[in-house]
Amino acid sequence: MAAAESDRDPPSVLCSEFLNFSAKDTASQWMATTDLQQEVHRHLALHVPRILCLGPSGCSSREEQREERREELACQLLLLAPLEWLLLGEEPAAGLAVLQENNQPSPLCGHVFKGGEPTYSCRECAADPTCVLCMQCFLGSVHKEHRYRMTTSGGGGFCDCGDTEAWKKGPYCQKHTPTPNNRDTEEDPVAQLPVDMVARSYNIFSILLKYAVDLLTWDQEDQLPAGLEPPEKGDTYYCMLFNDEVHTYEQVIYTLQKAVNCSQKEAVSFATTVDRDGRKSVRYGDFQFCEQAKSVIVRNTSRQSKPLRVQVMHSSVVAHQCFALKALSWLGQIIQYSDGLRRILCQVGLQEGPEGENSSLVDRLMLNDSKMWKGARNIYHQLLMNSLLMDLKYKKIFAIQFAKSYERLQNDYVKDDHDREFSITDLSVQIFTVPSLARMLMVEENLMTTIIRTFVDHLRHRDLQGRFQFDRYTAQQAFKFGRVQSLIGDLKYVLISRPCEWSNELREKFLEGLDSFLELLKCMQGMDPVVRQVGQHIEMEPEWEAAFTLQMKLTHIISMIQEWCSTDERVLIDAYRRCLNALSHCHSGLPDGEQPISLSLAGHCVETFRYQVSQDKVSIHLPVCRLLAGLHVLLSRTEVASRFPEQLPLGELSPPLLIELPLRCLVLCAQVHAGMWRRNGFSLINQIYYYHNVKCRVEMFDKDIIMLQAGASMMDPNHFLMIVLSRFELFHIFSSADCRKRYREANKDVVQQNNTLIEEMLHLIIMVIGERYVAGVGQVEPFDEVRREIIHQLSIRPMAHSELVKALPENGNKETGLERVIDSVASFKKPGVTGRGLYELRLEWNKHFNLYFHHYSRADQSKAEEAQRKLRRQNGEDTALPPPVPPPLCPLFGSLVNLLQCDVLLAVEGAVLQWAVEPSGGGWTESMLQRVLHLVGMALLEEQQQLENSSGYDDVTFNYTCKITRPGEAPSTSGSVLALLESLQNAPHLEVHKDMITWILKMVANIKTIRERSSSTSSITISQGQGLEETVRDKDKAERKRKAEMARLRREKIMAQMSEMQKHFINENKELFQQSLEELEASTSAAAEHSPPCLEVSSVSQVCVGPRRLGRAERRQLVTCILCQEEQEVKGHGRAMVLAAFVQRSTVLSKNRHHALPNAEHHDPLFMHPDLSLGIHTASCGHIMHATCWQRYFEAVQLKEQRRQQRLRGHTSYDVENGEFLCPLCECLSNTVIPLLPHTHTPDLSVDHPGLEVWLKTTNQQIAALHSAHRKQSEDAIEGAEPPVPEGFRIDFTPLNPFSSSVSEMITTFSMSTYKVGLKVNPNELDQRVPVLSWSTCAYTIQAIERLLMDEEKPLFGSLPCRQDDCLSSLTRFSSACWTAAPLKTVHTQFIRLLAALVPDPQVENTLCILDIDMFHLLVYSVLSYSSVHCLDQSRRSVVDSAHLHLLHLVTMAHLVQILLTSTTDEVCMDQDSEGSEEEELTCQLYNTLRKHLGSVLPEVTSGWQLWRCVKAGVLPFLRAAALFFHYLNSTAPPADLLVAGPGQWEVLCSYLSLPSNLLQLYQSQHTLLEPLIHRWCCHPDVRQTLQAAGVIVRFPRESNQLIDLPEDYSVLINQASSFTCPRSGGDKSRAPTLCLVCGSMLCSQSYCCQTEVDGEDVGACTAHTFTCGAGLGLFLRVRESQVLFVAGKTKGCFYPPPYLDDYGETDQGLKRGNPLHLCADRYRKIERLWRQHGIAEVIGHAQEANQTLVAIDWQHL
Repeated sequence: MAAAESDRDPPSVLCSEFLNFSAKDTASQWMATTDLQQEVHRHLALHVPRILCLGPSGCSSREEQREERREELACQLLLLAPLEWLLLGEEPAAGLAVLQENNQPSPLCGHVFKGGEPTYSCRECAADPTCVLCMQCFLGSVHKEHRYRMTTSGGGGFCDCGDTEAWKKGPYCQKHTPTPNNRDTEEDPVAQLPVDMVARSYNIFSILLKYAVDLLTWDQEDQLPAGLEPPEKGDTYYCMLFNDEVHTYEQVIYTLQKAVNCSQKEAVSFATTVDRDGRKSVRYGDFQFCEQAKSVIVRNTSRQSKPLRVQVMHSSVVAHQCFALKALSWLGQIIQYSDGLRRILCQVGLQEGPEGENSSLVDRLMLNDSKMWKGARNIYHQLLMNSLLMDLKYKKIFAIQFAKSYERLQNDYVKDDHDREFSITDLSVQIFTVPSLARMLMVEENLMTTIIRTFVDHLRHRDLQGRFQFDRYTAQQAFKFGRVQSLIGDLKYVLISRPCEWSNELREKFLEGLDSFLELLKCMQGMDPVVRQVGQHIEMEPEWEAAFTLQMKLTHIISMIQEWCSTDERVLIDAYRRCLNALSHCHSGLPDGEQPISLSLAGHCVETFRYQVSQDKVSIHLPVCRLLAGLHVLLSRTEVASRFPEQLPLGELSPPLLIELPLRCLVLCAQVHAGMWRRNGFSLINQIYYYHNVKCRVEMFDKDIIMLQAGASMMDPNHFLMIVLSRFELFHIFSSADCRKRYREANKDVVQQNNTLIEEMLHLIIMVIGERYVAGVGQVEPFDEVRREIIHQLSIRPMAHSELVKALPENGNKETGLERVIDSVASFKKPGVTGRGLYELRLEWNKHFNLYFHHYSRADQSKAEEAQRKLRRQNGEDTALPPPVPPPLCPLFGSLVNLLQCDVLLAVEGAVLQWAVEPSGGGWTESMLQRVLHLVGMALLEEQQQLENSSGYDDVTFNYTCKITRPGEAPSTSGSVLALLESLQNAPHLEVHKDMITWILKMVANIKTIRERSSSTSSITISQGQGLEETVRDKDKAERKRKAEMARLRREKIMAQMSEMQKHFINENKELFQQSLEELEASTSAAAEHSPPCLEVSSVSQVCVGPRRLGRAERRQLVTCILCQEEQEVKGHGRAMVLAAFVQRSTVLSKNRHHALPNAEHHDPLFMHPDLSLGIHTASCGHIMHATCWQRYFEAVQLKEQRRQQRLRGHTSYDVENGEFLCPLCECLSNTVIPLLPHTHTPDLSVDHPGLEVWLKTTNQQIAALHSAHRKQSEDAIEGAEPPVPEGFRIDFTPLNPFSSSVSEMITTFSMSTYKVGLKVNPNELDQRVPVLSWSTCAYTIQAIERLLMDEEKPLFGSLPCRQDDCLSSLTRFSSACWTAAPLKTVHTQFIRLLAALVPDPQVENTLCILDIDMFHLLVYSVLSYSSVHCLDQSRRSVVDSAHLHLLHLVTMAHLVQILLTSTTDEVCMDQDSEGSEEEELTCQLYNTLRKHLGSVLPEVTSGWQLWRCVKAGVLPFLRAAALFFHYLNSTAPPADLLVAGPGQWEVLCSYLSLPSNLLQLYQSQHTLLEPLIHRWCCHPDVRQTLQAAGVIVRFPRESNQLIDLPEDYSVLINQASSFTCPRSGGDKSRAPTLCLVCGSMLCSQSYCCQTEVDGEDVGACTAHTFTCGAGLGLFLRVRESQVLFVAGKTKGCFYPPPYLDDYGETDQGLKRGNPLHLCADRYRKIERLWRQHGIAEVIGHAQEANQTLVAIDWQHL
């Protein structure tokens, strides 16, 4: 360090320099000089090293921030201020204001996006998906009413508002709408500036920009450019670590700790900065010192990969580089003030240097891009965006430069290892997506060809035929392949908007580009060929993914090229020619010498060659064929084929060659389905899957079908079918002399394969003839195609919007066309609180259902068939699924229909039907028959349509009906197709197809009648045809009805038999049933017990506390153990029964979240503060076990856990070390058990009931006796007289423990659990606080449940689910008994302290003030601890109940005082009556008493009505909780009025608690006794202090806590989160901003920077926050992911669906779909209820059980 200090100027020197320096004077000197550059350089050389980079970065972040501020200030004063003076010629602030005033800004917004900021794209108006708006522009634009997509920006792009080329309509928002006085875009903005300023700015900009470029592209570590060398150069160096994308955070942190001996925290900070800025100095000192660190880093990171890049740089070099970045930022800020300055900077940047080509400053930056570090790149990219891309004139010039250097930049990028967003090549999206620029570059710089050639050059691996070969890529090549794909993205940008008018140059260059594209496709044609494995399984799975990745990336490009071709006839014809040439070139490469063979069948003959898919090579990649198919369809769609047939090379087409390759591909799929390629492994199955998958099928499978259609329409249909049969290797089956006789194959597998192949072949023929929903094949619009897809998807089942979108192919603009169509064919059903919205198909569209829809997978087809048949059965229709009426074909494809009536197909159909007639052996399948029936149906529909659409019947060439009535050819004597169908109609083994055959026969009859009718009687014949159809239908209906009736009778008969048997069984086993009915009565829980025990007692006099209370009728409590199924009565002395329970700390009711958690060792929990800042909550699933069974079960769980740890298996969802387990029955998370105890007995009414005064006197005497006894034990000395002991009170008496040892043990178990969880300490049975915590969980749980019932407006009793009811009941009875497990003296002391809070006791010091005690807790504690005092009273004179009543009265009184002291009666209403009721008078009286004691602290209130209202509202929650408590404690039935929600409950509640309904009568009746107590409560010094201080005063009734309010529109949240910076790393954007739903804090989750230490372990921000805000439990919303996160402790968490839904009722976790999201109040309330019910831990438990991957996540790092 000493060396470093010596050459640093002492701070005072710098300060004096600051003070003596005048920017104005310096600027004047520079103004006068002749060589400005030299002067500026000299100034920088002197000052830069003295201001920047002075030594090691500060140790603490605060020091570092101070240092940064000092540097900023010094730079501004000493370096930038003179430049500003020089530029403006006046005081900078004033000068800049003038500039801005005179500036006429361009209408472009140009706001550059920060990472995570919301961006909006209009799906109706954007030219392409990259056109986006920032939030401000969007909200002020017309697009917010349109369909839009919302995403979060990755950072770097800018807002396109004001760019007319980016929007089809509405290019301006309100703010950027051009006004008439805006300057014309053609006008030169420089002309607006003063001439001298223009000259100065040229000078300054060129000096500064050149300085910055020189330094950023400088590669010497020890030298500086000439003129910048510092006056004196010390031995001060930095060891500079650079970022790369190869090494992980962990590796870097570990290496740094070794290399520069820093702490883990410092290393994390270094690594974070390196990742953010691209470089960071990790050591400062002399050269040797830095070099040593460098060698350690290099050595440590070079083992697996190339080492981390480290340089030892001289401090002056680093300083100048830092200033160069500041200078660039400064330039960026200055040009914002004036468009004239912006243009000058553009001119300076793009001016050619002396070296000529590529020598401008911007070129130098671009070409050195990959050598710079992240921070430098970001800053100069930002500058380019602010300058060149915002000036339309220079954007063009820059675009040309960019295109010229395109190949070099891309090659640099491929070698570089930084992500695309940090590369200059990423600017392509800003340039190529502007249609006018893209076309200009295409014409002038031949951009399309450049991109494609650059791409092809990078893929060098080829096979002998010149095709791409990806099979053995090294990791390096795979990485490169990944990078090269960005070129395809650029090509997509260029082609994304197709031209409306073409120039000759554009045609020429586009076709040139198409040529190079065809070269690329030729390299793909036939790549990755496969050969069928016979014998043994393939050894190595071949690489197939790269080829498909390429195919997927190119899919949109291929579609776009076809779209471009479709807009110009000349281009289309030329493209078709070129594509055909390319294809014939590929065909010439096919291996020749294949043997020609001749096939003959059904009287026809065709020449082809021998080729078998099952033996020869076959490839799935045929892009050239498929492009040709696409262009062929365009010829038909644009009608070029019919208008210019002479210009088309249709004569050169050889149809058999066209269909050859696609047919092989389809046969390959069929054979794979038939299981012939099993030994080729998964790679082939995956290829077939993607071939049909929605991502690829448009340019793969669909085009193959089209190619077959094109071929078939140009061939003789018989020849076409014979070639198909031959390629399917089925020709021998149908070509035998009489194919209708079953073909015999010995081998069962072969028969099965052939059956599948016949099915697949028939399916293919159905597709070739029937798939006409492509514009150009059939006469349809694209609209119809999408509609048909949707109809068939919804025929499978109702689907959500996102599922439908996934099932439809996207175009280049990420649109599927779904929204235009969906509402016409489907109706939308909104979701409930769970699930998502679904679309259901409208019934009228079912008639369009086609069972053999070509995009169905096998599974989809069977589901759809099942669903459709079911639907038809429900509607009482027949279950036939006939083919739908097809649209007419286009002329070019018109001859396809002849396939349906050609001889070969008829022969095939006849054969299959013949096999079905005589079904012996396995030579045919029902699917085969079903497909044949479908084909017959298609032919009949075709004939019917032709007949209906033609004028006379002579021109109908289609006469299928005649052909199917002809019998088979000789020598066979079997019947015609029609005859076979008729014989099949009633075949018993074809019941399923009966309806379909009936439909076909009806159609035939129909067509016959149409053909036979003469024109005059046409109308009559039609009706006859329908009549015939109807008679057949009626017969059908009658037949169906008869069957249904028989089925009904059979059902009834069976039911009667069953009920007879049941009666018989009951009679035989009478006593067994009797017994179980009795038990049923005994064990019915709450409902039975709540009914009044005897009818004479009227419901008003039901009382739950005090000597008049009634216990329940003594009834045995029988329960069953869920583990051993044995029954057991609950007795104090019996075997213990327990209830599984879960105890957790809770802050749900907290009114003070800033409360620090108590120190467990010294915390005294005896008095709960009214802010309830931390409670202990107990919940149970209500399942009961024997204690012994549970212990055995838990031991087994522990054992299993030990074994798991030894085997290193994944974690479990519960933490066994903390006593957690899952309930054996319902798998609910539990961590303890509550013992079940018997009900309390009804009190003995013969005993007298002392009044409050007498009781207090007695109790005080008892307490005094206890005090003296305690003193005796401790001091053994007797001082003074002993106090009088009340009669029968025996201090030395030891009461008998009323419980058996097993019950006592369970009482201790549960006590320990609450102690351990509540205080977070290790168990200690001797701690005095144990019983208090047991009482505490009882009180807190009752309070939580009372709040819940109140908020949900449910009745106090009878509405709790029985698990909560059982839990409260057992918990309260347990609390009343837990004192038996603690030393008596402990409990006595606690009772004495509790009572002293209300009644003064000279022996107790430091009593709390009444405002610091939660009265309900006080009531519960004192009632439960009093039993320990009462058990010493052997006089049998009083019952414990009278004490309970007096305690209730006392505490209620204290609570009333508490409410009045904290009441705020600001809202002065009209006084109700001048004459107040008794309640109001008494309230005023009491309030005035309090004022008398406290004076001016309490405001004066005259309205008694208001005070009484305040009191009534404030005390109600306390009374409700007390009612619950005594109800469960004393097992009394509640009055009927409290079993329903509604008004008028006050009186019932008060009488149930033995309180007067005017509570103030308590005060009135015991006035003399209470007055001194009230005086004492008020005179406690803390009362006055609390009320006067503006501290947190808890007011009553306490409002229920709610989760924070969320904005309705989700983008508001995204916006908040995008401006949230990480609180630790200065001003850095947080990567995963996360919102706490409980308190609203925004946290920086999932990052190293915000980790803190909790209990000696590093945890992320969310986990740390849960400990302060939610006692270890948290609910968060991860804003960027739109995900709710639940966390419990450090190891448990789960994700939960967010409360934000899009318009289709779906959540969008991860914001992938980008639909606008809005808050669903019901779902948010559901999350809130979960939290209020303390159900979060349980949800996490269930989620982790259900999904094991959740267990492995490191939740503590979030």
